[in-house]
Amino acid sequence: MDFTNLLIEKALSARQNAYVPYSKFKVGAAIITDTDKIYGGFNIECSSYSPTNCAERTALFRAVYDGHRNFKAIAIVGGAESEVNSLSSYAPPCGVCRQMLREFCHPLHFKIILAKSLNDFKIFTLDELLPYSFGPENLK
Repeated sequence: MDFTNLLIEKALSARQNAYVPYSKFKVGAAIITDTDKIYGGFNIECSSYSPTNCAERTALFRAVYDGHRNFKAIAIVGGAESEVNSLSSYAPPCGVCRQMLREFCHPLHFKIILAKSLNDFKIFTLDELLPYSFGPENLK
């Protein structure tokens, strides 16, 4: 099943609700579990910046809260608040989000879809964006 377009649509929809009064940079994400359940997320800023939460982690945390621990892919879209229908650049996950995804996702199989629109996207594995990663198996 190709879920790429569905994830991009869900991420674009989630992006609309982002709370970004400081950066004005809205990000939306949609993650799909190994049972094909989709969770959306958006970035939520805070005036003291440090507690700000990224869209990717919001989606992941929602899914983990519901008991999911295995994931197939995530789509991420982001751009200036003024960009509504077409985004000018890709919004790759930050280092913290990459590491959180690594906690629950197989680095060689998990797909990260960076999209500007339904027709303009790139797909990477987590391993490509976080090579030589440290994961739960390193602590065994």
